[in-house]
Amino acid sequence: MTKTDKAAGGTTAVDPARLHARRWWGLAVIALSQLMITLDTTIVTIALPSAQQDLGMSDANRQWVVTAYTLAFGGLLLLGGRIADRMGRKRTLVAGVVGFAVVSGLGGMAQSGWMLIGARAGQGVFAALLAPSTLALLVAMFPEQAERAKAIGIYTAVLTAGGGLGLVGGGLITSYLDWRWCMYVNIPIALLAIFGAVSALPDPPGRADAKMDVFGAVTGCGGIAALVYGFSEAGERGWGADRVAVSLGLAAVLLIAFTVLQARLRSPLLPLRIVTDRNRGMAFATVALATLGLFGVFLFLTYQLQTVMGYSAVKTGVALLPLVAMNVTGATQISSRLLPKLPPRLLIVPGLLAAAASLALLTRLTPDSSYTAVILPAEMLLGLGIGTLFVPTVAVATSGVDPQDGGVASATVNTAQQVGASIGTALLNTIAASATAAYLSGHHGTAALREATVHGSSVAATWALGIMLGTALLVAVFINADPRRPAEHKAPAEPA
Repeated sequence: MTKTDKAAGGTTAVDPARLHARRWWGLAVIALSQLMITLDTTIVTIALPSAQQDLGMSDANRQWVVTAYTLAFGGLLLLGGRIADRMGRKRTLVAGVVGFAVVSGLGGMAQSGWMLIGARAGQGVFAALLAPSTLALLVAMFPEQAERAKAIGIYTAVLTAGGGLGLVGGGLITSYLDWRWCMYVNIPIALLAIFGAVSALPDPPGRADAKMDVFGAVTGCGGIAALVYGFSEAGERGWGADRVAVSLGLAAVLLIAFTVLQARLRSPLLPLRIVTDRNRGMAFATVALATLGLFGVFLFLTYQLQTVMGYSAVKTGVALLPLVAMNVTGATQISSRLLPKLPPRLLIVPGLLAAAASLALLTRLTPDSSYTAVILPAEMLLGLGIGTLFVPTVAVATSGVDPQDGGVASATVNTAQQVGASIGTALLNTIAASATAAYLSGHHGTAALREATVHGSSVAATWALGIMLGTALLVAVFINADPRRPAEHKAPAEPA
């Protein structure tokens, strides 16, 4: 375990030499931990039909296998970030990984639908505990800008590619093993992460003065949970459903109350200085909006490949691999190399435009579209664009954060991603469903359903295209930060 020395003022500091020597092993641990929780955002989706049949779940209850995870994860992230600041990031990461492995095992042994749903909620709770520590530890381990850019490239490749890998893994596991292995697969990953964390991660102490904001936890976490739930339900029931209106209304009230409280409290759960900074606030918004488009495209392509083109789950997963490969290429070979040389917005804007070009291709889908001529280029453009933009966006979001707020800043990045994924899936799915229904009302015949499905996806892709182009414009106007100039982002000195 990394040795520590007593620093001035009685605090404990990590030995820089030991930390430097083990930094890349520590990054591997962080990537494994992040991969585990990102995989579970999508891997169970592919396995859900088999789990539903095996456990006798109703159609009304099956959605909770997905929603319970996203609700707990998204709702508790800010609280998890503050716990990490108080208790120490290595400790919370290890505790989160252990807990995630235990509830994953329980989910794999589920004998009823509600047992599986409970395990998924438990996964979300422990994911919210460990996720904020991953990015905060990464930033601490890589203080030098060029190496930090490479590390963030690897981190964001895992962050954004994990969803695609989950689709591939879910298809393979469901087809050749059993849906329960979609839960059990987390156990060996967790064991590796725990061993690596104990041996390679630094152990900076928590801060006793990072107080728990109870009212902030209730209003902030409750508001985010209500928001995620409302959008999740909208995807299933439509925007006119009573529970959707109640959930979104409750989210608005709680989030307004949360903002007012955070401005007045001395030790807030989310210091407003983190999100009101012009560059950082726009970076958080970019993470959410880019994730919205990414998960929306996963949805379109899954329907196109399976429902329209008749691909199996395994073939669909393999067909999506080029998106994952280009995502990793954009993050590790383009952005991480260019970020030390260019201002972030010169990478973020082109990344958004590449993603927009992907969506423009998807607006031209037809029932007879070729995989190689239309879908493959769209996948490659999207993967390259998202991979390219995430590295500089995360760099801007975490640059210059006061050290005691590192866990909360990391949690906010994860919250933006989780909320973006939930909103994107619900919003674009609802738009696609409405367009499909409208098309069917005026068309009949055996081919009408396929044509209507593709039409709905094309309409939703048009909306996502507009969102990407609008985000590119906002980034060009509002982000002018340059983490290459440390003086402009220097964190304020900690009190003695």
